[in-house]
Amino acid sequence: MGNIDTTKDGIFKTAISLFSAKGFRGTSIRDIANEMNISISNIYHHFGNKEGLLIAILEHSAAPLVDHLKRVVRLDLPPKKKFKKLVETHIQLSATYTQETKIFFLDEEHLSEEGDKINRNIQREIYGFYMTVLKELEQAGLIQYRSIRILAFNIFGVINWQLRWYRSDGRFSFDEVVDEIVSFIMNGVFGKAGPIEG
Repeated sequence: MGNIDTTKDGIFKTAISLFSAKGFRGTSIRDIANEMNISISNIYHHFGNKEGLLIAILEHSAAPLVDHLKRVVRLDLPPKKKFKKLVETHIQLSATYTQETKIFFLDEEHLSEEGDKINRNIQREIYGFYMTVLKELEQAGLIQYRSIRILAFNIFGVINWQLRWYRSDGRFSFDEVVDEIVSFIMNGVFGKAGPIEG
């Protein structure tokens, strides 16, 4: 039983690495099997097909993000601090699962109807967390926008785009990059210049 679990886990990790490096379309089941020196049938046994692997990766990486964001929304914090915490948590968790998140940011068009439905449900849940906190800010008189829905999508755009350009061997540390992105979002949302307190 231990060997079966290890093989499945190994397939999973190898697929994440190859999908992230070569893209979903550029990676074949044979590539994954060759990388692990196992038969293709092992992969089909555990995941059904390549798209089954993609869905498994999506669910694996999304579950912790959804769980952590849900906890933030439930915190007893002033709306502005809660919003900042939500953004920080979102960016940090995306970085924890950088390879997985990048796969779906760049390759989500390869999802089947089933995979697309799962992905949309996850995105809808995350969107709901932001809408909850943005409504709290609105009700507290801290923001005033024609559409907080558009505001939420703009925030997602900033958070997701760093997956394209961030390099761990770059000039700035990850914490410095997070601070810059959070400050940019906070300044944009609240219309202030300069460092953000609290």
